[in-house]
Amino acid sequence: MAQTPDRILDELLVIGCQQGDLKAFEHLVSRWHVRFKRHALHVTGDSDAGTEIVQETWLEIVRTIPRLKQPHSFRGWAFRIVSNKAADWIRRQTRQRAMQKELAHQHREPVGISRPDHRKDELRRGLQELSDVSRQILSLKYLDNLSTSEIANALDIPVGTVKSRLFHAREQLRHGIERNHHE
Repeated sequence: MAQTPDRILDELLVIGCQQGDLKAFEHLVSRWHVRFKRHALHVTGDSDAGTEIVQETWLEIVRTIPRLKQPHSFRGWAFRIVSNKAADWIRRQTRQRAMQKELAHQHREPVGISRPDHRKDELRRGLQELSDVSRQILSLKYLDNLSTSEIANALDIPVGTVKSRLFHAREQLRHGIERNHHE
């Protein structure tokens, strides 16, 4: 394949990045960021996911570009990273949906049991009002008894994010129960 001026520029920028040239990296980002985001959006159908995926992609590129043996192959190599990150995102979403369905199944009323006491009813209504993410994180913590680090591993998110989501989910649940209690 003939080397176009754009491909030659990319190759030179990659070589610059491999040599630690920050300006070369900034130029590479300015040339490719929008294209990577568009690709991630097409794969996932989610703009927020596209932003997250491209951020992860650039982190991976920074980490691994020194090992790229053929700088002229940057385009395909980088799009493969975007595609892999998008596929990872889709797998996480699929796992989360499966866990949410399981959680919803666990919270259904048992057949043949008399009306639960008022507190359980308030708790159940409060849980139903939560977002899927909040229900999921509370379920993992309190129903499945997972530690914060185990939840982080299960959801593939940082421990700090787990702590933050747990805090917000408990607050949402508390407000929901208080609201239901006063109705």
